[in-house]
Order: sequence, then C-alpha cells, then structure tokens
Amino acid sequence: MSFTSNIYNYTLEELEDIVVRGGLKKFRATQVFEWLYRHGVDDFEMMNNIGKESKKYFKDNFACNILKIEKEQISIDGTRKYLFELYDGRFVETVLMKHDYGYSVCVSSQVGCNMGCSFCASGMNKKERNLEVGEMVLQVKTINDILKREGEERVSHVVIMGIGEPFDNYDNVIKFIKIINFSKGLEIGSRHITLSTCGLVPKIKEFAFFPLQVNLAISLHFPNNELRDKYMPINKAYKIEELIEALKFYFDITNRRITFEYILLDGINDTKECAYQLIDLVKDMNCYINLIPMNEANKIFRRSSEENTKIFYETLIKHSLNVTRRKEQGHDIDAACGQLRIKRMEKNI
Repeated sequence: MSFTSNIYNYTLEELEDIVVRGGLKKFRATQVFEWLYRHGVDDFEMMNNIGKESKKYFKDNFACNILKIEKEQISIDGTRKYLFELYDGRFVETVLMKHDYGYSVCVSSQVGCNMGCSFCASGMNKKERNLEVGEMVLQVKTINDILKREGEERVSHVVIMGIGEPFDNYDNVIKFIKIINFSKGLEIGSRHITLSTCGLVPKIKEFAFFPLQVNLAISLHFPNNELRDKYMPINKAYKIEELIEALKFYFDITNRRITFEYILLDGINDTKECAYQLIDLVKDMNCYINLIPMNEANKIFRRSSEENTKIFYETLIKHSLNVTRRKEQGHDIDAACGQLRIKRMEKNI
C-alpha cells in the first residue's frame, strides 16, 4: 500500500467525502479522526466504536503509516533531535525544544532543499521530493505520543523551519497547518504556528489570504542584494526590494507582524554597516528581528564574535527596532538543520 493512502494525509472534510462515497455514514470519519488525534490510536482494530464493517473498510482503503525513529540525540539543555525514516527509506529531521511556555517542534517540509543557501546544512543536498501532508503531521504526532508516554504536556507550538523550503511545498504545508490547528486534530493554536521562508515572493502574497492567523518568518540574513545574491540564490529571482514590497502587501492584508531571521556570520553580515542597512530596510515595518547564532555545520563560515554580536544588537536597539538574540539550544548535538541527515546519508555513500 503506497503512502498516498496514508490516513494522516487527509483533512476531516476529505475523509468524510471519501467514506460517504464508499457507502459509510459521514460520522464514521469523525470517529476515526478522533481516535487518531485525540486518543493516539493508529490501529483500526482498536477503535472499538466503529463496527466490523467500518473497520474492514478503513483497513482496506487506508494505512496508518508511522515514522521510524532512526536516531535520537538529546542535548544537555533537553533539546531533542530526531532522525525519522520515511516509508521509502529517505530521512528527515525534527527537533523538540522545551521552553518556559511549553514544548515546540521544528518540522521539516521536504527531503533536501533546492534553495541552495550556502551557509545552510539543509541545502547541502538537493531536494529529493516534497513531504506528504501525513509525513509532516506525523512528525508532530509522533513526538506528542513520546511526550504522552513520558507523562509530559503535549506540543503547544510548531515552527516549519526544518529541512526544506515550506513555500516550495505550498499546498501540502497549508493542509498540514489546517490539520494540526483543527479542533479535532492536534488542536495547536494558529498563533502558535510559525512558517519560515527564504523569500518566495508569489507565495508570500498568496499566503496573505490564508484565513488562519499563522506567524510568518523571513530568512533574511543579509540586508542588501549584493550579499543575498552571493549567499542566497533565491535573491537572483526575487530581489530584496521585491521581497520587502511583498511583505508590506502581506502586512496590509493581514495586519500581522513579520519576523526577520538574521544569522550573524563573522566578517560577512555582522558589521556596523550591515546593521545600518538593516535598519534602513525595515524601519517603516511592523516587524521583529531575531538575531541567530550560527551552528557551524559549514566550515566556510564562522559565527560572529560575542563583541560583534553585541555591537550589532545594540545598534538596532538604539534605533528603536524590536530585536532579540535567539537563545541557543542543542549546541552539543547536530543542531544545524540537516546535519544529522547528512551524516546518515554518508554511511551509505
């Protein structure tokens, strides 16, 4: 049975349509959906209120695929990184982080990535395929099940910032968000879901009309076209001026604040000149700037020194920008997204 029949690929509405066409009552879809997401049961035989004929229908037409944990790494700060094996033998990474407000999960959206950002471990291997909806849902659900067995609270926040470019898998990512937000699904509040993109301008504009109040984060990292052209190939397709115009359009439609992610790279984008260029770029926007310490997965780049990071941060603060320095987590494990997958792939080379 192929993964396309995986029951986690479907919204409740889609499942209702399918079962009605198959001769079942519509409410059977709701029953199964609640077993899957509310009770964490992924065996149709254990769903004891749906009857023998309904069980047979679901077993004949759907699979409850699971993700196999190939490797788990646990940091001294409690951060966990999971390498999941997919149904076709490929691998993706998912990260679980504990915060004072609860647990968050960083989800991958593709196997590999075609964006080619030169400082990013995810892009060291080209995209092999998009993840199916269910493969993204199961990243969150599998970790929820682990936390439940440990007597911990469930995941409360999801960030789509793992391997891949979410807007390059737009339709599946949108359906994934709907399922994890749905009251009979994983019930994660829309304002607790964040999607990160490196700057696919047409999709940013399309996302402006998405009805759920999901947070948008932009992997900016460089404040001018020269640097973005050099290190982020997406900028050759959509210049920084086009990106900012699309973000202003997004804000006009949604009235939602935008987050800019900025990885500080030693001697490249951590200068005072870059700080002032960043100030000029975003000064008229309702935004939040997140300064990120680099995970040195790529030996070509080094993280910014503490002194330069402090100067950069204080320069932005002095110009009344809303800026924070991201707390580093998982530094003692393969923290950069894509590192663990690359190591696993190298075993088979």
